[in-house]
Amino acid sequence: MMSTSNSKRVVEDEEEEEEFEHFDDFTLASSWERFISEIEAVCRQWLADGPKNLLVKDAVQINHLKDLYKVKSEFKYAIKSYCMEYYFGPTNDGKGADWDQTLHDLQLCFGVKEFLVIAPQSASGVVLDAPEASKLLSAVAIALSNCSCLWPAFVPVHDPSRKAYIGIQNMGTVFTRRFEADCIGSQVPIKLMHLEGLYELFVSKFAYTAVDWSMHHFEVHFKLKLTYRTPTYDDEDELQEPNIDDRGSSENIETDTHGKTQWDDDCPWSKWYSAEDLVKGFQLLAIWSEITAESSLDMAELENASPLEADKWFLYPCLSENLSAISDGRTIGFASQLHLLVKALEMASEAKFIEDFVSVENSGSENLKSSAVVPPPTVLDRVLKDLFHEVTETQPGSSLGEHKNSRSIKGAPLESLFAQFCLHALWFGNCSIRAIAVLWIEFVREVRWCWEESQPLPRMPTNGTIDLSTCLINQKLHMLAVCIDKKRREVKGQNFGTNDPLTSPAQEDLQGPMEFSASHGVSEGFGRKHDRNGSSGVAGSMMLLKAHKIMHAPITQDPPLMTEDMHEERLRAAVALGDSFSFSGQLERDILASDMSAFKAANPEAVFEDFIRWHSPKDWENDDSEQTGVSQINATEVSEIKWPPSGRLSERMSDYGNSWRKIWNEALPLPASQQKPLLDPNREGEKVLHYLETLKPYQLLEQMVCTAFRAAADTLYQTSFGNLKQMTTKIGQLYVTMASTLKYLQSHSTISDSDVIEDLRRLCTTFGHIEKLILLAASLHRKFLQSPHLAEAIFSDCYDYYLPNMGTGSAKGDTKKEFDKRQQVSLRDRNLIIGMFPPPTANQSWRKVLSMGNLLNGHEPIFREIIFSKRDHVSGSYYSAPTPNLFQQDIETYRMYVCGTSNDLRVALAVTSFD
Repeated sequence: MMSTSNSKRVVEDEEEEEEFEHFDDFTLASSWERFISEIEAVCRQWLADGPKNLLVKDAVQINHLKDLYKVKSEFKYAIKSYCMEYYFGPTNDGKGADWDQTLHDLQLCFGVKEFLVIAPQSASGVVLDAPEASKLLSAVAIALSNCSCLWPAFVPVHDPSRKAYIGIQNMGTVFTRRFEADCIGSQVPIKLMHLEGLYELFVSKFAYTAVDWSMHHFEVHFKLKLTYRTPTYDDEDELQEPNIDDRGSSENIETDTHGKTQWDDDCPWSKWYSAEDLVKGFQLLAIWSEITAESSLDMAELENASPLEADKWFLYPCLSENLSAISDGRTIGFASQLHLLVKALEMASEAKFIEDFVSVENSGSENLKSSAVVPPPTVLDRVLKDLFHEVTETQPGSSLGEHKNSRSIKGAPLESLFAQFCLHALWFGNCSIRAIAVLWIEFVREVRWCWEESQPLPRMPTNGTIDLSTCLINQKLHMLAVCIDKKRREVKGQNFGTNDPLTSPAQEDLQGPMEFSASHGVSEGFGRKHDRNGSSGVAGSMMLLKAHKIMHAPITQDPPLMTEDMHEERLRAAVALGDSFSFSGQLERDILASDMSAFKAANPEAVFEDFIRWHSPKDWENDDSEQTGVSQINATEVSEIKWPPSGRLSERMSDYGNSWRKIWNEALPLPASQQKPLLDPNREGEKVLHYLETLKPYQLLEQMVCTAFRAAADTLYQTSFGNLKQMTTKIGQLYVTMASTLKYLQSHSTISDSDVIEDLRRLCTTFGHIEKLILLAASLHRKFLQSPHLAEAIFSDCYDYYLPNMGTGSAKGDTKKEFDKRQQVSLRDRNLIIGMFPPPTANQSWRKVLSMGNLLNGHEPIFREIIFSKRDHVSGSYYSAPTPNLFQQDIETYRMYVCGTSNDLRVALAVTSFD
């Protein structure tokens, strides 16, 4: 029995235990509670990590705010998905300044530092249902309270265009802060367009019911920021941009301006194109710091105050979007045309002769047919007229205004004929390969006309040595200019082949020595013109060895000019044939023979040793202190000169069979004017024309690319932009980059080398960046001539903003970031800034309704921002806690941010209350 009862008891206990294990637990969390728990868990994790660890993990920097980051987490409640974002700074040590342009919109509206935003993952990103918004905000508030977190939380509501929010913040005590923001997009009440009405709106939010608040005075603190915009052209006054398709040359641009004055009319690039002013205007911020008002009358008085009374002024430029955008053809400048020239260079290998590009109908290349646009003959005539006939009075071949590193680029001087041709080609027919071919053929025809008619070749020097550091075409044109000049002198019967200026007989008598009497031991005929044929004067104090006469220096022929290819040809000939003389080549032999003949003509009684003493003093070894310098003597000094001079030839010149002595023995006494010219102008001129007419397309385009880059850079370098060290450095770097990139051209490399073409494209991009900076610098310099320090400061900010995109060939990085760096304006510069706001004209005034006060030279602010605040002492007030001694402090009980214009108004209100 006993066992039976025990077993029965065990069974009952097991049944009770089984019942206990399967009871219904009504404490299980609902979906709402689980949603709160998930938010709480994420907030606890973010709190535990802190800003430093979050930055290391998955924090993302806000694009336009350099000191604000965010992390996010996604949740699901019911059938909807939500995203919660936590915004924080690296330190979160207090809040930033009220008008700091790096503040987030919610930071500015509500005066918070770090905060949460929770929103649905939908197209609009806002909560359109009011109960849902309240429930969502409640869930976040409970989660934050559970983990003792003081972050304010916001939920976006209503239509996205309203930028409306509701929010809540646990203050950590018995206080709670509530937030609300909304916008009136149209039909703003007139009362709220003025400071007085906005003040009354703020005061109406105070918790004083059934009280006529207009009869009370409240100490309200507020800050005011007004934004002014410099006036721009009216719609009908805006200059129309010329159509790119109609731009046959730079002349088209000039005719399309309709007589309007462009901002860059006197800038160095204005001959070629009219640049967009990258500074569209300026925005001026007038800021009043903390002000206390006790009535609406104080606000009315402030609205009538001048912006000159503001505590601080800040200025920042409104930059064109084309400054930071990568060039895509919308902007026209040297860089865009250089891109086209490089494209023409790439196509140059598709034909063997320049003429092949003109008759594209006979060519099977689709590329040639697609680029077959050539301007009409009138445009071609205008270009040729500018190149050959409308030449300004400048020194031909002058390097004036060029950068010191310009000569490192194997092109042509800016004012030279070929450089100007290349600049015209950039704009002629939009720099298509066919247009270049047409222009070059006509250019060569015009050059030949100058040669055949013995007309001076414009823009080219007719003297001096040929600069071998320039491109070969420029060297050839220099040679042709010299040949034309010599032909013209031959026609006029002038002595063109000597290195002495053309002088009259009277001048030669003055240059020669005076006659000396026999009492001085000098022959009576000494110094007479007919005895001294071809003399340019006495050769210092030297005496002839075999005659008691002073040595005369002869007039000699100029050394013949030689281009780079002529030097190479001589070098190849010397290598192939060998060199039997102590000097190199036949040319040196001819020059030496000419000098010897002229010396014999000027000194009929001279011997070989005399010539060596004059021509090569190092090969004459003196036994005494005989003066060999070129110094004039007078009659009393002649008798004191020791004669005959003592000395000997050097070992080199005294060797048996010396080639110099052989040439001396064969040379006839002929003055330079009667000798065969060392340079045959007719032969050399025809050789130059043959070179120009048979030039291969790729050879032409190579030299055009180098010259165009150099000429365009030199043109921009002449821009006046003040003392901007960044620009000086960047321009210097540009020349170095151009020289290193362009050196691969004209080096007998294959023109189809894709690497070279790609390097040239990158160079065009780099050039475009520098070009934009120069335009920006010029614009700022012109606008701040009276305050150059402001121009330098603003440019420095723009430079730092633009620098990340420089040197890149594609739009990488955050190109959408807007420039917002502002410069503070000192009191002494305020009058200059006011000058940027001319009083509105009658045409402008009737369009505008001046709805807001604080006019600046008749211009109303385009934007107004106000921060109202009221602070209360919590002790003894209805805000007090049951233990007021713990909370005796001043807190901001009300805060209202107002912004907008006469057409829209946004209000954000924050209220602190006791819960």
